[in-house]
Parts: sequence; structure tokens; C-alpha cells
Amino acid sequence: MDNSYVIGIDYGTDSVRSVLVEVATGLEVSSSVFYYPRWKEKLYCDSILNQFRQHPADYLEGLEVTIKECLLLSGITDIGEKVNAISVDTTGSTPIAVNEQGIPLAMLSEFKDNPNAMFILWKDHTALKEAQELNEHVRNFSPNYLKYVGGIYSSEWYWAKLLHILRKDEKVRNSIYTWVEHCDYIPFVLTGGTHADDIKRSVCAAGHKALYADEFDGLPPESFFTSWDPLLKPIVKNSFSKVYNSAESAGTISPEWADKLGLNPNVLIGIGAFDCHMGAVGGQIEPYFLSKIMGTSTCDILVVPKDTIGNTLVKGICGQVNDSVIPGMVGLEAGQSAFGDAYAWFKQLLSWPIDTLLEETNVISSESVTILQEEIKGKLLARLNIQASEISVEEDLEYALDWFNGRRTPDANHQLKGLIGGIGLGSDAVRLFRAIAEATCFGAKNIVNRFVSEGIPIKGLIAMGGVAQKSTFIMQMMADVLNRPIKIHKTEQTCAIGAAMFAATVAGHYSTVEEAMQKMGQGFEIVYEPDITKVPIYEKRFQRYIELGAFMESFTR
Repeated sequence: MDNSYVIGIDYGTDSVRSVLVEVATGLEVSSSVFYYPRWKEKLYCDSILNQFRQHPADYLEGLEVTIKECLLLSGITDIGEKVNAISVDTTGSTPIAVNEQGIPLAMLSEFKDNPNAMFILWKDHTALKEAQELNEHVRNFSPNYLKYVGGIYSSEWYWAKLLHILRKDEKVRNSIYTWVEHCDYIPFVLTGGTHADDIKRSVCAAGHKALYADEFDGLPPESFFTSWDPLLKPIVKNSFSKVYNSAESAGTISPEWADKLGLNPNVLIGIGAFDCHMGAVGGQIEPYFLSKIMGTSTCDILVVPKDTIGNTLVKGICGQVNDSVIPGMVGLEAGQSAFGDAYAWFKQLLSWPIDTLLEETNVISSESVTILQEEIKGKLLARLNIQASEISVEEDLEYALDWFNGRRTPDANHQLKGLIGGIGLGSDAVRLFRAIAEATCFGAKNIVNRFVSEGIPIKGLIAMGGVAQKSTFIMQMMADVLNRPIKIHKTEQTCAIGAAMFAATVAGHYSTVEEAMQKMGQGFEIVYEPDITKVPIYEKRFQRYIELGAFMESFTR
């Protein structure tokens, strides 16, 4: 193990991050971030339609750039010879159409600018109709094929997105061989795969989003899908029957990629997984501790020993899948569709005059305008956090619903919209920001309450990600709202570090993922304790949140 290193790669919504990690200590030796250039230009996206697509070239370029930069920045002689394994996590469900060779259609010249041939990002909600149909269709079958995904299928997930694309785009429909998650595609690329049938599917993606379950002996039967829509028949025939957990190897790096990246030809590539699942491992998850990975959305992960959960099925969550987080345990997933995205939306709203009117000024140069825009927007959320924390918590403050991108859990419904209310002439930007932040905390409380009401106790909370590390105001508010302590993990890149822990396990440095967590984990930097004087006020305001949500949901229907 001495002088051995692994690489963890985390594909997020806006960028990909790679970290080079020392196996023996978990020390982050170097890291690199690559912001997707096409995504940054908002190509292939339409937020009004809830269409969010990403080009595979962004992912492949980022893969090469970040790994090379990690190796260069390490300053270690012959570092390429000392890397043993690479593991990858990605957003999800983020699938793409590939041909028989496993090449994404968007990488072919005839599809290079076709959004339907690109990765359908997790937060794309263009498949609302298909998800609704599936939720009706499942009632005609026994067993209930949605029982392990909380009973409600989401427009964010694998099958709904597939059928939407098949219906919408005849050219894609006639060229697709199969449908592949981002987390399964990258290991296939790194191992030099040449046929789509050889793509190794992760139990994480397959179980939480594609309806794979041991009870069903894999996927639901072909008749389930073809009676929903015959267009699915060719893709179902080319689907998978076997899955793997992320402590297993997808194969060895291909000579082409080893040469391209400057790595030795014996590097093992781990089975991929979704970012929040590997992030929970990077954050040193424990049984019955809810791990919150807080980014543009939140993903809330629990692990429970198989012998203690019994036949308990939690309604309205994203899924509960054997071995999806830690082999030997049941992984349970929930989350909020908008968390950091809600704050980013408010920042963008406030930035309208900065982005538009400043462009028209003759008072300062265009170079000064650009500098001023960046400076103001860079300070905006930090200043809102500071001033919002100074507002006294009272029962009649402004309020909000956090459904700015629909509701993921409990009980997925992506038709729902956000709301800000209780506004008067004294309401200002700071007070409205505070209401939005509080609503995101109430959304978190709603998830905790669902687990508890369904018989899954929550022993504690672990938070990680940008918001957890940067916003004292929001994390203290969340502790007060939940009336529970929240531990903040030290590691900033928990998802990438989690991927590195899996890579170390794949390479055989550790016999289990739990051992890798223990040896490579960096621990916690702070614990937020609830302020008992604020707890009862927040409880009353939470009841208003629930009542307001019920009204909005009935109004939407």
C-alpha cells in the first residue's frame, strides 16, 4: 500500500472534479476542476421547457484535462506508475442513447447538435407525461414494480426519459441500440469498450432509477414495458440482466486511455455510481445516519443493515436498493430537486440590472463593467447569508415553498412550483432570501419525518457539499428546524473522495468499503446544535409550510 494512489472522479452538474488520493491516509494530494464549456454557454438547454441536456464531449474533455492536471500538480516523480485504480461517480438519472458500439449518438456527426441525442441531465423534466403514464400503468401489474422506488416514478428517471426521447425524435429512435446511464458509460469508455452489450451496469443506477430488483430477477418483464408503449420493445431487448456493486471492477484501463492520461496499463477501473451514493461514503456514512449531499439539489442517503430493515418499504422516496451504497447493506435515497439551485435562481433574479443595465452605461469602460459584475455577483449570496442571519425568528415572517424544480421527495411531483408569500411593503431581498432558505430546510425536515413515520429511525445527520461548508446561517437554521445536531464533514470534495475510497477497495488495498472509510476518512470539522429557543417557532412555521404545500398541490391538480 505504501506509495500507492488512486483517483476519484466526480461528475457534477456544472463541472467534473478529479482528486488524486494517497491510499494509506486518504490525503488529497492534488485536485482539478473542469467546467463544462458547452453547458456554461447554456447550449441545448431551455429552462422554460425544463430541458437540460449535456454534450458527452464536455464529459470526455473534462476527464482528460482533470486527470492530467492532477498528475502534474502532484509533484510526485513517476506518479502515473503509482496510480492503481480509478472510480467514477456522476449525476443521475442522466442517461444517453448509444449505438451498438456503445458510442453516444451525439458523438456522431449527424447528431452533434441534437439535444435528444445527448445526456438527459438529472434535472430535465421534459418526461412528465411519460412518468405519469407509468404511474398509472403499474396499477395493472402484480407485483408492484414501483415498490422499491417509493411507489411513484419520477420524470427525472431512466424509463420516462427514454420513452419521451423515443416518441419525440424518430431519427434518434431509429439509431439507438440501448440507453445508458452516465455513471456506467465512463467506466466503459476508460476500459476501451467496443460493444454496448459489454457495458457493466451499476446496481446503484439500475436499482434506484431503472426498476432493477432481486425480487423481480432483474428488470420487470418485457411485457410490462411493451404494454406501456411498443416503442420500448427494441430497447428492452437490448437491456441488461446483470448488475454490479461499486466495490467491483469494470476492467482494466485501455492502452489508449493509459497512454493518453500518462498512467500505467494495469490501472483498474471501478464500477460507477451516482454522486450522492459515493458522496455518502466519502462523508463516512453510518447506519441510520442521514447523509445530506448538498449542492444544486440535495441527495439524502441512508444505509441500513439488511437483517434489520426486514420488509419495511418507505413510501415516497427515490429508492431502496440492496448494495447500492455499501455492499451488504440496503441503500435508501431521498432528496430535494432544488436546494442550491433555489439560491442560484434568486441570485440570478437580483442580478438582472447588473447583467443588463450596466451593459448600457457610458460612465465606465466595458472592461470595468465586467469586473464590477463579477465582483458584485461574487459577493451577493455571502452578503444575503450574513444579513438574513440577523433577522429575528418570528412566527409571521415571509414564507416560501422550495419546489422551484418540482418536488423529488417525499412523493415525487415535478409539476409543482415554488412559492413566496406573506410579502408586504417591508419585505426586501434579504427577507425573501431568508424565506427561501427556510423553505429548503423545511423540505429537509419533511424528508426526515417521512423516514421516521415509515419506521426508519434517524440517529443523526451528516452534511457535506458547498452549502454545508460555506453557509453557517443555513446550517444553523437547518439544525434548528430539524431539532437535531448536524455534523459537517471536513472534506470539501466528498463525492470525489468517496469515489477514491471505492477505487482503493477495487484495487484490493482494503477488503471492504467500511475499512476504506475508516482509514481514508478525514472526520468532521463542526457540529451544529439546535437552538432550543427557536425550535417551537420553527415547528409552527413548518406546519404552515405543510398546509401551504397541500393547498399548492391541490391547486396544481
